[in-house]
Amino acid sequence: MSKPTIVDVIDLISYSGKRNVPLIMQSEVSECGLACLAMISSFYGYKINLSPLRKKITLDSNGINLKQLMNVANQLHFSSRALQCSLNEIEQLSLPCILHWNMDHFVVLTRVTKNTIFINDPAFGKRKIHRKEFSDSFTGIALELTPTTSFKKQDVRVVMKINQLWEKITGLKRALISLLALSLILQSAALLLPYYMQWVVDNVLLSNDTSLLIVLAFGFSLLTIIQSGVSAFRSWLVLRFSSSLNLYMGANLFHHLIHIPMSYFEKRHIGDVVSRFGSLSAIREMLATGLVEAVIDGIMASIVLIMLYVYSPLLATIALGFVLLSFLVQLAFYYPNRRITEESIVAEAKEDTSFLESIRAIQTIKLFSHETSRQNLWLNRYAEVINTNIRLGKLDIAETTFNSLIFGLESILVIYFGALIVIDGELTVGMLLAFIAYKGQFTTSITNFIDNILSFKLLGLHLERLSDITLQKTELNNTNYAAPLSAVKGDIRLESIYFRYTDSSEWVLQNVNLEVKSGDSIAIVGASGCGKTTLLKIILGLLKPTSGRIYLDGVDINQLGLNEYRQHFGAVMQNDLLFSGTLFENITLFESNYDEDKLTECCRLACIFEDIAKLPMKYHSLVGDMGSNFSGGQLQRLFLARALYKEPKILCLDESTSHLDEKNELFINDNIKKLTMTRIIIAHRPETIASVNVVYEL
Repeated sequence: MSKPTIVDVIDLISYSGKRNVPLIMQSEVSECGLACLAMISSFYGYKINLSPLRKKITLDSNGINLKQLMNVANQLHFSSRALQCSLNEIEQLSLPCILHWNMDHFVVLTRVTKNTIFINDPAFGKRKIHRKEFSDSFTGIALELTPTTSFKKQDVRVVMKINQLWEKITGLKRALISLLALSLILQSAALLLPYYMQWVVDNVLLSNDTSLLIVLAFGFSLLTIIQSGVSAFRSWLVLRFSSSLNLYMGANLFHHLIHIPMSYFEKRHIGDVVSRFGSLSAIREMLATGLVEAVIDGIMASIVLIMLYVYSPLLATIALGFVLLSFLVQLAFYYPNRRITEESIVAEAKEDTSFLESIRAIQTIKLFSHETSRQNLWLNRYAEVINTNIRLGKLDIAETTFNSLIFGLESILVIYFGALIVIDGELTVGMLLAFIAYKGQFTTSITNFIDNILSFKLLGLHLERLSDITLQKTELNNTNYAAPLSAVKGDIRLESIYFRYTDSSEWVLQNVNLEVKSGDSIAIVGASGCGKTTLLKIILGLLKPTSGRIYLDGVDINQLGLNEYRQHFGAVMQNDLLFSGTLFENITLFESNYDEDKLTECCRLACIFEDIAKLPMKYHSLVGDMGSNFSGGQLQRLFLARALYKEPKILCLDESTSHLDEKNELFINDNIKKLTMTRIIIAHRPETIASVNVVYEL
């Protein structure tokens, strides 16, 4: 069994004498119930986070209901009791318990006083609420949880380890050793400077030896020049190392992110995903500089402490005592700081989401004259960010004030007792001045060491947020399929396809059996909301069926791998977007050696060639924000040209002509009808349905 580190020991300290209910923030909009279960389970000793809980139940965007919550609680070996109670009866609840909140949310009730109620809100953090506000939000439904006899205390949390970010980086160890060596040289040089002051005071001033003064000044000037050079080289090395580290970790994280199944992005706000990715910067900074500084400061603090005891055990003990007192102060502020930091990160993510949504929906906002309401919504989110920063600032001011007071008193006592020791003849004046200088170095080193240790502990917040990305499984891309598909024909067969979003939700698709031969065209029709787009996403490999199999030319796509499978498809979906760049870059998807003749032919087939020819820059015309400078019909034709340029074996179209006029729709339907590729079309218009040779009704 490994020995606990100082970082682990910090978690064991409780200043109140009571166990606190840990705060676990939700990652998805629908995960508030799971987060509440994780908090209560961790409170009783079965430490769990959201990652393993997701494996026990699959949630859709509607979240979790009370019955599902009780079923998951049973899997965690809790007996649960759902009850209805009034505001006056909440004191009788067994705490902590789960409350139904604002008709669409769950929170954990942790403490009740005469006028104030304390809750852990997985969306906003720890909250203190007045009874009136509580009454407005509490729906009257509570869920009490009690551990059963089979409940066992253990830690099943799944969190990304920090070494996963650097374990595959070549040259990392060598770079860290170089930084460590240079830092030791710099600190060693710094250790000699107080000795220079001691020699000048004790050996030069008392003897009036100017020649010795010149030698000392020259020697220490040379040392300072060398120290400055080494410092500049170290700074350059840190810059190079941190840049490489940032690029490597960012590239790996983004590679993993874009290979996560699409369902991950459908359940999360874009601002939250951006915020989680941004957590990488804090981790990179700590790895690049904080790790080396922590080691160096720890070593130097130990060395300087020994030197202080060599000078004067009494003065050294005084200095050490005040440092320990400062450490206790920092520990006292650690947990409030951690909690508010987490709330600040979440608040910033929500503010980012609100901002991005407002920019993306600016047309709708203006059409409905909702500028003021959206501004107020964003302003409320931004105020939450400012308020959390103010609370962090207050903590920092309080901690700085306490430390200033502690080290101010320490300096007074050290000088007082130091002067007495000099009077007694145990130290010279130069030795006392050197001791004070060394004491300053010791205080700085040990304080920085403690700060870095606590900062590493705070990195857990960022690691937890990154874990939501890194612990997600990527899409299946197995290339060891049974038979190589060197010449794909385009036969698609769906066998007994069933699909629903969660284990308890209604079936969207049931027993779908469909076969499309190479070169055939099929229209999937049915009422709105019957699952046509869902079926098309399953065919494209964007959604995984609950059960059933899909075959391409007789090969199971699980053997083929999704990346290989999708290479044979071209598609136009309802929510497609254009990228920032030129038209030809968007149609060719940024292909470096694009075929201009093929590009022109695809644009003619999609009936967009004449529109592009009228533009001043033609194919080099720049696309606005996701294509906002084009009409809906033009966008659909551009998307079709992009799909055709890929030369797919199978073309999938989801309402791809819904925004077109009859003339263009007729031309496009005729052009698509002449194509030899397999065509799968979702349509409502009779003209489009009439252009295919098979109709499949859901």
